[in-house]
Formats: sequence, structure tokens, C-alpha cells
Amino acid sequence: MPRILFVVNNPDRWPLSLPEVEVVAARTYLTDPRYSTLRNCKVYNLLRSYAYQSLGYYVSLLAEARGHKPMPRISTIQDIKSQSLTRAISADLDELIQKTLKHVQPDEFTLSIYFSRNVAKRYDLLARRLFNLFPLPLIRAEFKRGEEGWQLQGINAISTSDIPDAHREHVVALAQDYFTKARAHPTRKSPPRHALAILADPGDPTKPSNAKALERFADAAEKLSFAVELIDRDDYGRVAEFDALFIRSTTAVDNYTYRFARRAEAEGLIVIDDPESIVKCTNKVFLAELLTRHRIPVPRTEILHRDNIAEVPRRLGFPLILKQPDSSFSLGVVKVDDEPAYLAKVEQLLEESDLLIAQEYMRTDFDWRIGIIDQKPLYACQYFMARGHWQIYNNEETGDDHTGDFKTIPIEMAPQRVVQTALRAANLIGSGLYGVDLKEVNGRCSIIEINDNPSIDAGVEDKMLRSYLYDRVMEVFARRLEAQREGRTIS
Repeated sequence: MPRILFVVNNPDRWPLSLPEVEVVAARTYLTDPRYSTLRNCKVYNLLRSYAYQSLGYYVSLLAEARGHKPMPRISTIQDIKSQSLTRAISADLDELIQKTLKHVQPDEFTLSIYFSRNVAKRYDLLARRLFNLFPLPLIRAEFKRGEEGWQLQGINAISTSDIPDAHREHVVALAQDYFTKARAHPTRKSPPRHALAILADPGDPTKPSNAKALERFADAAEKLSFAVELIDRDDYGRVAEFDALFIRSTTAVDNYTYRFARRAEAEGLIVIDDPESIVKCTNKVFLAELLTRHRIPVPRTEILHRDNIAEVPRRLGFPLILKQPDSSFSLGVVKVDDEPAYLAKVEQLLEESDLLIAQEYMRTDFDWRIGIIDQKPLYACQYFMARGHWQIYNNEETGDDHTGDFKTIPIEMAPQRVVQTALRAANLIGSGLYGVDLKEVNGRCSIIEINDNPSIDAGVEDKMLRSYLYDRVMEVFARRLEAQREGRTIS
């Protein structure tokens, strides 16, 4: 487990007692050589002031230089000084702010945030969202009601001396909960070398890994001396505490997964899925242009817009497939069999996006999925069409009729033309974890899409490799972290 330090002005006056937490005076932390050589350490900077060149400022600054994980970071200290950023945050959270504070009678309100929480349940969600944006141990958010409703006026860090007496018992409980947050697995006896966060959403109906697969990823990581923690969307403010982030939630550019990836990359973490892969893979217009430019086979494809609606069917014929650029799991993908259906569906989809993808319909009993990591093939699956349907997923059905069957085969037994075509396509994106979907008709392979966040479920994709599949993924994280530590570059 990482060593936890609370850095304060005067330990003798420290009012909170927490197990397994070392309380250190700021001057001791800054000047004692013992602390400059510590490894695997989290530093909670609880000084009264973070003003430029103050003790509080230097604690966070030197903690970053020492490879410790400080809260707050220097970037956060700068952020809370920005009025323009505060106004932007207020706009982003406007709906939540109005809903949370609608019952408050006075026109001014102060929200105290202690280790991401508030002492009152009704304000907890707003407290977590603000903490995610401004990760500081102890915060006060000031709100004022105007003609257009509640507005966030400012964010301020506070010290323990600012905690009201009535809150102190609650703050101890909230701090204990924060530091003893249940992990998915107990840590091993040997001290961990790295901290890995696995971002997952158990409530996601299209989640890329089931609970058993997440457990196996964690087991594989712990064998390589990782401390592993499952995190969710409310843990955005904790990203900098880790060395690596593995995203096992359905990705999209316009949701929290992309923000996590961007934040993790900016903090220097090893990230899979990296933000660039998310941007490239989740847009089918980009993939169509990229694959066509590099002469990688795809179904006959047209980028459809309002000026070529009439021409596309003449070139592709019926039936044809229409796709929203950011479609996934067969959502936003439709088959149209004639011109009236085509015109009606195109008009509907162009309300959502200025560009669409139109492709020839290729009938097959199954799609290939080639899993690839670090530009090397990992697994091969055949996903069969849902019963009585033309896609793997039939979103109008439930239960057994929702998805088709599958067949997992050893990667060396998959046709080489399929594997090599998938590799060529995925390598244009990067060196992360990808699932390349292909159709094979009369010996010809065609790329259907490249997934940056492919399904890896226990009992499906791991049916051949078993634990070795999870080991391979975690070995990539370990190798990249070691290279990062040694200052080497892995292409």
C-alpha cells in the first residue's frame, strides 16, 4: 500500500486521528532528507495557504518533483484562482447546482467539501462533482442566488482550523471512508511497485468486461506487483493518485471516459484506452477515410451528406447500411431495403449529424473479431448474428434473442489474411488495445470497424487463452511503466 502523509503546519495542533496516516510538519517534509527519498507515497497538503512561494505551494511543488502524488497538485492550486474557470464550471454543473440548492432559503450558501464528501447526503453528489474538478482535501464552495438562479462564486481551500466543531466528528468519518475505500482485491504481501486504476461502470448495459473478467485483470496485475483499485466516474478527482489507468467502461468522446483518459494522460499515467484512440475509433467517418487512404479493404463505402442523398443508392444499391459516425453495439446502425425507407431514415439521422456513413450490405453468418494489443494479435472470435437478425446485437429483443452465439478459436488457427488485415488496420490507430471486426466473403476480408474498447468477458474472449489473456494485457502496462521509470520510449 502507498504510504500516506498528511502535511500540516503544526502536528501538535492536528485535530484529526486516522490510522495508517503519518502527520508531518511542512518544514520537516520540505527539509528532512528522509522524505525526499520516499517512494510510493501520497501527500495530502493540508496547509493554511497555497499562495505562490508559500510553504503550502512548495509542499505540492516538491512532492511532484519527488515523484510523490500530492493533493492538491500545482495545476489545481492555479485553477482555484481562476474566476473564468469557476464561471465555466458553474455553467457545466448548472442543472445539478439548481436542483441541489432549490430548497435553500437564503440567497447565499456555502458548501463544505471534506475529502470529496459533504456531511449532508443531499449535497453529496454536488460535492463529489466539484471535488472531481478541483481535487483538494478540504474545500469551500461559495454560491449566490441571482435572477438566473444559483451561481458558483468561488472555490477556496480551507485548513482543519476552519472546520466547525459540529463537523469534526463527521470529517474524521469521511476521511476514514476516503482512505479505506474498499478495493476490489486485497493487496499481496510483497509491496506494490505501481498503482493501477480500472475504470468500470457495473450499471453499463454495454460494459466491455463482466465482473469476472475485471477480477481476472486485477489478479493478473497483482501478480506483477500492482496495487489495483476499481474506480468509477465519481473518482475523477483521484486520477493523479495512480500510475496507470485501464478503461473498462464504454468509451465515447462526449462522456466521462474521454475526460478520464485526457486527465490521466496529462498527469503522466499510462492509459489504455488513450484519448487519441478513443477519438479515432469512435468516429466511423474518420475510420472510413483512414482505411480507404491506406488501401485497407472495407465494404463499398460512401460518406453521406445532404448534397449526395440521391447519388448514394445508385452507387451502392439496396439493401444498404446507414451508420451514425459514433454508433456502437449496433445502435445507430440500420439496414434499409428500398428508397422510401432510405430517404426517411437518412432525414432522421442527418438531424443528429451532418455526415453519415453508407455501406454496401454484406451478408455473413458471423463477424470476425481479432483482439490486438501493443500491435500484436491477442485473440480471435467469431460473433454470430442474433437469431433472425442481420446483426450480432438485436436491440429490439431481450434475453437469448438479444445477441448471437460466439466461437473463440486459437489466434494461430484464424485465417492469416483475417489476422494480418486486422493488424494493418489497428496499427494505423496506435499501440493500445483494439478489437477489429471483419467480414469474410468469398475469401475477401473487409474491415467493419475498429473498437478502442473491445469486449473481453470471462467465458467468451478468454475461452482459449484463459488467464494468459489477462496476463498479456497487464504485461503491457508493466513494460510501459518500467520504460517510463527508466526514461526509455516504447513505440
